Amino acid sequence: MAANQRASFMNDSNLKVLIDSDRLQARVRELGRQITEDYAGRELHLVGVLKGACVFMSDLMRAIDLPLTLDFIGISSYGASTTSSGEVRITKDLDVSLAHKDVLVVEDIIDTGLTLNYMVNIFRSREVNSLAIAALLDKPERHEIEIEARYLGFTIPNHFVVGYGLDVGEVYRNLPFIAVPENPDHLTRRDFSSTGE
Repeated sequence: MAANQRASFMNDSNLKVLIDSDRLQARVRELGRQITEDYAGRELHLVGVLKGACVFMSDLMRAIDLPLTLDFIGISSYGASTTSSGEVRITKDLDVSLAHKDVLVVEDIIDTGLTLNYMVNIFRSREVNSLAIAALLDKPERHEIEIEARYLGFTIPNHFVVGYGLDVGEVYRNLPFIAVPENPDHLTRRDFSSTGE
């Protein structure tokens, strides 16, 4: 690479696009229409799961033609790893009560199901009026506990994926597509801000 050329972050050859931006946006609009119909006449309360669901939730809520409120919960079973540890912990609790609300949990991906199961059980104990899940991605091969997502974007094979909110080492959330890195460890070492040989 010439000294004045910068490596392309969005077009990294280590990334294989699994779901492109157009398919993502079309599916989010479909989910928004379905949610709008299902919750007509009710006020919806969205709970986004940090940090992975932030992009999905941002697009989804703009596709829902209803009055709604939102909150966020931080919950983790990954840490810095690319596989779930199975140990679930809350890193940020909700700011407002869920009592008597129609709650839609917005999640980036259903993997083992352990995290969502833990969270759903907590939310049900908080006197919600109703509780449903909207998940962008589902990996059925990884399930240890079956979790029903009323609204599901895509079912994918058992690959580690990045983009559209999903990360590796806190990087790659801003990709406008879902991609499979050929070498996830390689992603965190790349320096796309500097020029190279």
